[in-house]
Amino acid sequence: MNHAQLTALGRALRVLGEHGEALSADTPDARLHEVKDDLRRALDLLEESVTTAAPSTRCAEHPTGPVDKSAPDLCLLCETRRRTARRAEFNGPAPQPRPTEPAPSRYGVRGDRPQPQQRWLPELWNGQAWQLCGTPRRDRREAELYVAAQLRGPRAALAYRVVHEFTDYEVLRVWGTPVRVDIEPMGHP
Repeated sequence: MNHAQLTALGRALRVLGEHGEALSADTPDARLHEVKDDLRRALDLLEESVTTAAPSTRCAEHPTGPVDKSAPDLCLLCETRRRTARRAEFNGPAPQPRPTEPAPSRYGVRGDRPQPQQRWLPELWNGQAWQLCGTPRRDRREAELYVAAQLRGPRAALAYRVVHEFTDYEVLRVWGTPVRVDIEPMGHP
């Protein structure tokens, strides 16, 4: 609601308040029609100034969020948060991952991968171990082109390498220098 709308609506409501104070049992019909017109004018101003949907919940954080009829504020999102907190009181907190583990990757770490096949694997150095950074390739040139593209990217790793996988692993080429990075800041265990 802008300032002009706010001013006009306030003026219309004040006029309605004056009408309300002047009402009595012997108010003529002409005066009641005037009140009716002023009331319509105030409703029209209010309709113009309201730009959002009517709130579906009584929640200040999620006024138009999904509704849960059993929640005191009708907000499904807040009620889900409250239920989770109540469940944690009985079951204990959710298990947290150990901070010493390397960051999870959708490709996994070398020890997690299946038996070798004839492939070329693009890997990046994540600060702790070599980690697969793309899908394994059937062609060495294609794998090297992929690594070259990763090096030009905005979030390039410290080092990359291409590994030939057949019956054993053989490092073919390394880009950059892998430096072991402590997980904890400032070197504290």
